[in-house]
Amino acid sequence: MAADDGKVPYWASIDADIANLRVGPGESYKIDWVYRRPHLPVKVIRREGPWRLVEDPDGAQGWMRDLLLSRTRSAMVRSKGVIDMRAEPKSSSAMLWRVEPGVVGLLGECKDGWCTFDAAGHKGFVDQNDLWGAGSL
Repeated sequence: MAADDGKVPYWASIDADIANLRVGPGESYKIDWVYRRPHLPVKVIRREGPWRLVEDPDGAQGWMRDLLLSRTRSAMVRSKGVIDMRAEPKSSSAMLWRVEPGVVGLLGECKDGWCTFDAAGHKGFVDQNDLWGAGSL
């Protein structure tokens, strides 16, 4: 479950195979989107009881139950083209993988503009500017 410390905004990720985004904070509100992307990063911008107002990488906002969210950090590749995943946190380092826009992965530590990134077991370093969900809030 996404943290209960009361501080917003914060980064979270979808922690379910299917997650409904509603137009209001309750089961009686209409479902606006259905997400089928575990680990998709979201920005939690408001809390109301067990509900969280979230924003997805495309800017869509709506309400999701806290049980569908995790504090596990993830990120989505948001570049205009394919990016390189490097062996070390520098652009001159060996390229390990090429990663397409829209790929979601688990986010590790970010330092000096580089983040550790794990896309389905393919691990390396990517430029923080190419990721949505990697910044501080």
